[in-house]
Amino acid sequence: MRKPRDYDAELKALDDRAKELKTRKVQQLGELVIATGADTLTLDELAGALIVLAETKDGARREAWAKRGAAWFRGRSRRSASANDDDDNSAQTQPRSAQSPSGTEGAA
Repeated sequence: MRKPRDYDAELKALDDRAKELKTRKVQQLGELVIATGADTLTLDELAGALIVLAETKDGARREAWAKRGAAWFRGRSRRSASANDDDDNSAQTQPRSAQSPSGTEGAA
């Protein structure tokens, strides 16, 4: 005989996962604001700047912002990697070839 599905438990698990993801997103956005130095702006200034960004339809301007952001992240990852080299190099010594471009192991 087939075991009945507990829809309430499944929905609760999905709801808990959604809340966890939302909390993580909010935390990461806050960390980004602090890391970029935007936490020195007033809330009105930060909100205004984000509204302008969200309302901008100019693809060239958005692309320029995206390139600047990507360069900022690359610069941070270089600084983080050099700091990690001083402390512990164990994470850097793991082979990367075991992972395929899709992110799954062994499927290369």
